[in-house]
Amino acid sequence: MADSVELSPVDLKILRLLQNDARVTNKDLAAAIGIAPSTCLDRVARLRETGVITGQHASVDAAKLGRPLEAFLFVQVRPHRRPLVDPFVEHLLSLPEVRAVYHLTGPDDFLAHVATSSAGELQRLVLDELTARDEVARVHTNLVFQHWSGGPLLPPG
Repeated sequence: MADSVELSPVDLKILRLLQNDARVTNKDLAAAIGIAPSTCLDRVARLRETGVITGQHASVDAAKLGRPLEAFLFVQVRPHRRPLVDPFVEHLLSLPEVRAVYHLTGPDDFLAHVATSSAGELQRLVLDELTARDEVARVHTNLVFQHWSGGPLLPPG
């Protein structure tokens, strides 16, 4: 959602707690914040309806799923036009190795976070799924040595 939403201190507490543990029960969430469970349920529903909360996700260890090699692929497409952008993004998102895709400004047009089983699989992904496409002008690959996540995302101030 492009427009910001007015959030109360209670809403911010809800967001902080849910981002740390999306599986917390409504009863426990309400107790941690100090509000009635019905009020908490209404506030979470409002945060969903306004698009502040966009989903709930399980964080998965790629290595434990047999994909220990993670990389960022910086991709330049030419020409960089809408008729090519949407199908290219759909193609990326259809690949099981792709964890996230970002549309960028600057010399590269896309950033794809991928997880593969080996260097050979990463090479296959780049050569067979990316550079084999006519619109892909260049792919620059950076390996991920280690990953840390930031804390809950809250509004500035």
